[in-house]
Amino acid sequence: MREISLHLLDIAENSVTAGASRIKLNLTEAHSRDRLYLSVIDNGKGIPRAFLETIKNPFTTSRSNRKVGMGIPLLNQAAIQCEGELSVRSQLGKGTQIWADFRLSHIDRMPVGDLAATYTGLVLGHEDRNWVLRYQVDRSVFYLDDIQIKNEMDGIPLSEPPINSYLRNLIEKEIQNVSQKREEGVFDA
Repeated sequence: MREISLHLLDIAENSVTAGASRIKLNLTEAHSRDRLYLSVIDNGKGIPRAFLETIKNPFTTSRSNRKVGMGIPLLNQAAIQCEGELSVRSQLGKGTQIWADFRLSHIDRMPVGDLAATYTGLVLGHEDRNWVLRYQVDRSVFYLDDIQIKNEMDGIPLSEPPINSYLRNLIEKEIQNVSQKREEGVFDA
């Protein structure tokens, strides 16, 4: 994977597979600390302790259709390579929390990528889940809990073309606004 957003997508899809009904995705660019933080927190079935101890190994997977699982090991390697780390906590029946951080300015840090497409794809692709999305650059924050939108739509699927278009535009605009404030120096810490 060549982008942070694709790692978020991969981990979020694992959360869906684990039966999570609520999934929180966070990405924070903290320029004053020169750090990039990401996390995915879910309320899925959790990971057994024995499996959790080997989760960073690429030859460990819970899938029966293949013998390797590269998502978490690749993210772990990318974090380590950029003076960061990856940690995973999980409790059976309660869910999983995955965090990673990177030195933001590290020459080998992969780009964030198309975060708007990742967020939008997850929300529209899994409408039966509750998605909480948070993107922060220094002190500027975009926060979206899709429950609010779903309540406003009163049962109309988010995949309906006008709603789909509105949601895509909203997410793209808000992510761009957060990023632009940093570029303009509005929130330098």
